[in-house]
Amino acid sequence: PRSLSVAELVRAAPAQLQPYLRLMRLHQPAGTWLLYLPCTWSIGLAAAPGCLPDWRMLSLFGVGAVLMRGAGCTINDMWDRDYDRQVARTASRPLAAGDISTFQSLVFLGGQLSLALCVLLCLNQYSIILGAASLSLVITYPLMKRITYWPQLVLGLTFNWGALLGWSAIKGSCEWSVCLPLYFAGVMWTLVYDTIYAHQDKRDDIMIGVKSTALQFKEDTKQWLSGFSLAMLLSLCMAGMNCNQTFPYYSAVAAVGAHLAHQIYTLDIDKPEDCWKKFASNRTVGILLFIGIVLGNL
Repeated sequence: PRSLSVAELVRAAPAQLQPYLRLMRLHQPAGTWLLYLPCTWSIGLAAAPGCLPDWRMLSLFGVGAVLMRGAGCTINDMWDRDYDRQVARTASRPLAAGDISTFQSLVFLGGQLSLALCVLLCLNQYSIILGAASLSLVITYPLMKRITYWPQLVLGLTFNWGALLGWSAIKGSCEWSVCLPLYFAGVMWTLVYDTIYAHQDKRDDIMIGVKSTALQFKEDTKQWLSGFSLAMLLSLCMAGMNCNQTFPYYSAVAAVGAHLAHQIYTLDIDKPEDCWKKFASNRTVGILLFIGIVLGNL
């Protein structure tokens, strides 16, 4: 019997449509969650005391996260199609496998960005400008692995833009004393989970000349991840104090810390399947914090 999941829905889609759905990684929703959750934190923190987060904004940002994560994956695969053919885990991606052409991907990218623009135009003017400013990061991030051992840092700057945008969508502008610590916490979080993710491909990356924090940190990975986790937790505490959060919020931050500590302690960086499992479990980290924000507001 088949379970009802996004991956099953992609497999059940018409054959002509499947390469496009796989190109935008619709069958692997973990990345979409990791893009969406910092938006929910910001929207939740911007809610008035005693109130639930704005469900319309949560829905709007959810649609935007699916579209922008899909667009980011399309851009990534267009830049990396030659590299992807040389890595076992990515060789079956639609562009690398030749299931669709570069031109078809470009047209598809245009469609995704057009729909994402429609979502962005539903926000206030400040947020439209702020959201548009992130596009340069989305386009250039895939190139960073050719230039620096810190592409995960650039991914963090890109993936956590919603920590700024969610607040401005509710309030009309950013309260930097809250938004910057929240954004920094998200960047540190990305350095944790994407370094774990990068350890899956480190052998192939060495052969093809691609850089990552996994190759930079090597056997010292757990020490670095512990440092990033501590910086994340301190930043979350700062953001909470600057917007008068209450006990449930700090309880959630403590639960996040415990989850990250367990991830790092039990991580086996030489087992790709364990790296994937730990990476995917970060959805729980984001959801725990969002629950804490909601309960703290109430």
